[in-house]
Amino acid sequence: MNDTSALVPVKETAPSSPQELYDEALDLAERLRLPRARSVEGLDSEIALLRLRLLRAARQDPDNLEKLLKGAAIIVQAVSARYRLSEKSSDNLGKAVSEVIQQIGGALGLNPDPPPSG
Repeated sequence: MNDTSALVPVKETAPSSPQELYDEALDLAERLRLPRARSVEGLDSEIALLRLRLLRAARQDPDNLEKLLKGAAIIVQAVSARYRLSEKSSDNLGKAVSEVIQQIGGALGLNPDPPPSG
């Protein structure tokens, strides 16, 4: 049985801007930070944060391979998006993905072979 009396009323009119649409989902502190967040370009900070979270997950639960692989996949997607947006070469993307994989291996206590120098 669903209790619909606890539902939050929804505005009947369409939002006048994307900001207004998202304002409903943010608390006051987030709404105050939103203009600053909008001014940041690129994905470098987000990628760095994802790497730190993946490292934390690898330290806290190193046997949860599914979780670690999902985290790595998210980083690969973010790095791919970053390179698509900045039009970097696929060679540089391969190096970045390789670094992520090496970081995961290091966090898991694996000692991967160093990449061939070239």
